[in-house]
Amino acid sequence: MTTTITVRCSPDADDLFMMRALTEGLIDTGDYRFVIDTSPTDELNRLASGEGPDVCAISIAHYPKIADHYQLLPHGGSMGENYGPVLVAPQPMGLEELEGKRVGIPGLTTTAWAVLRMMVQVEPVVTPITPYHLIFDALRKGEVDAGLIIHEGRLTYEQEGFFAVVDLGEWWHQATGGLPLPLGGNAIKRSLGEQTIAEVSDLLRQAIAHGLEHRDEAIEWLLAQGTVLAKAEKVSQYLDMYANSRTLDYGEEGRAAIETLLEQGAAMGIFDPCEVDFAP
Repeated sequence: MTTTITVRCSPDADDLFMMRALTEGLIDTGDYRFVIDTSPTDELNRLASGEGPDVCAISIAHYPKIADHYQLLPHGGSMGENYGPVLVAPQPMGLEELEGKRVGIPGLTTTAWAVLRMMVQVEPVVTPITPYHLIFDALRKGEVDAGLIIHEGRLTYEQEGFFAVVDLGEWWHQATGGLPLPLGGNAIKRSLGEQTIAEVSDLLRQAIAHGLEHRDEAIEWLLAQGTVLAKAEKVSQYLDMYANSRTLDYGEEGRAAIETLLEQGAAMGIFDPCEVDFAP
């Protein structure tokens, strides 16, 4: 008997990379059939807050909102090792100059916004990240004073003519004594039951491992999908950052980073207190 597992992830290169083996039937999934679809980050968080798919990519900052019906998988995450989302502006400026100013953000449920709230008080202006150039358009039109750039846009903002105010991953690294910045992860529904959760988790881990073992083929496949990073070198650079050994397994440091983010956010009133429950 075949069991269908619904999966929703972002359309970004790292998420597609993780799911390629399942999308293309490159590993044996036994009695499981995976149905995979994509949505922007903020929409993924909203979906997980409702009925939601069986497996959903989420912002780590959103986990406290869904912890009662989702476990966090121990793999499939994106972490910044002394790098992360970048706050950019049309001209060089310091972070303190943005106090109270209008800043374009990728969504009120994103980790990037949660971390920025820890750093400075600004007026958020939600700017969709799909298509990715909308935040750059808003900056050029003067609709916002700065923009919080996530995903592939953090590799293209300089060629778009903008200047970095601060890299959130660098700030976090210094503030926590060297921890990586946990940005996104994959959550799995508790209602699937222990056995199914363990088996699906193993298949998702196998899919990530397949991508890492067949990286060049995966990059060619991503380019064929029409990623905004049009050159193999840029795709490779992005995958180095967000689809790597930490994606295959958070490890003790990665788990500690997630717990630290949620603890600090809760202490500041950004999140509700939450204990992270990792799936097998």
